[in-house]
Amino acid sequence: MNYDKSNKNLLNLAFNLSLITIIYNLVEGGVSTFYGSEDETLALFGFGIDSFVEVISGLGIAHMVWRMKRSPVERRDKFERTALIITGSAFYLLVLGLVIGAALNIYSGAKPHTTKVGIIIAIISITTMYFLYKAKIKVGKKLNSAPIISDAHCTKTCFYLSFILLGSALIYEIFKVPYVDALGSLGIAWYAFREGREAFEKARTNAMSCSDDCC
Repeated sequence: MNYDKSNKNLLNLAFNLSLITIIYNLVEGGVSTFYGSEDETLALFGFGIDSFVEVISGLGIAHMVWRMKRSPVERRDKFERTALIITGSAFYLLVLGLVIGAALNIYSGAKPHTTKVGIIIAIISITTMYFLYKAKIKVGKKLNSAPIISDAHCTKTCFYLSFILLGSALIYEIFKVPYVDALGSLGIAWYAFREGREAFEKARTNAMSCSDDCC
């Protein structure tokens, strides 16, 4: 079975969207971890690490769409399963690090110098992830492609995650509420745990369906 020209154009768009997601997460991860470390805000630092982990997942998605451009795909190959296992493991390690970091920050009374950068990054991320989600879900529905729709739902999870960063950063910057940065990092840890669990479940099932989402 071969795709017609219209579907091939949609698959090219899906592939480009996956590349945009990878590049964006690399930039976002670099900026977030740098300023998270400089400003001593655990929530922003954890958000950045989450972005780097999403890059690994994104590589698996890009590889999958590349295969779909050649012929319809019903099952994950070895590369995609390996990417999912690495992604799940990295998310679980992130959860462990964030929980320990939040506990230490609360115990020591550590506070960020500022969360202004976190506010800016969160707003940019919300805008970008909303655009990517709408574009991916539109392409996925037109192709009736469960894998692309699943990827869109994972992007929507990143959209929600950005709101956690924005909320904790705004509350601290405006009201200087103690420990709110640590609580924000725990919120990110919860989403990271869910994403890690989803990654391992996908790696185990191998087959792809519309129920494969991250939200």
